[in-house]
Amino acid sequence: MIKIEVSKGDLTHENTDVIVNAANNSLLGGGGVDGAIHRAAGPDLLEACKKLDGCATGDAKITPGFNLTSKYVIHTVGPIWKAGYQGEPQALKAAYRNSLLLADEHNCKSIAFPNISTGVYGFPKAKAVEVVREVIVETTPDLKNLELIRFVCFDDENYQLYLHTFRPNDLHPLT
Repeated sequence: MIKIEVSKGDLTHENTDVIVNAANNSLLGGGGVDGAIHRAAGPDLLEACKKLDGCATGDAKITPGFNLTSKYVIHTVGPIWKAGYQGEPQALKAAYRNSLLLADEHNCKSIAFPNISTGVYGFPKAKAVEVVREVIVETTPDLKNLELIRFVCFDDENYQLYLHTFRPNDLHPLT
């Protein structure tokens, strides 16, 4: 069984095999968690991202972690919320699923996620955690290497939502 953890803190300080960057389509840095990861990883991350030729919403790409404690950074692009009628839930689901599968493909044992799209992209936090729960329930049977999935929340609202949704070691919360 894959262990699921919820914590509150700074994603750039996570000691997991991979951390996930809530990136923009260019992958060239930005604000929020994206900017923090680029600052913490150092300038080599930007150079590696330039070679990736961007990333479509819902897709995921991987780079080394450089100055981070994590070996890798998975860059994924979540959707911008537009009232939920333009495929935003499906795109968010794809971002999480593709990140999990890419980490597993690279033999990672542990992964740490931020709360993708719930900041400046405006995805409603309660709706986002429902989508994430669905992805976890649907995707974990396909994972061969991952042993730990951690959600690192920056704000109290997301932290409380994730704690309520993901009880310790419960892969099927609220079912």
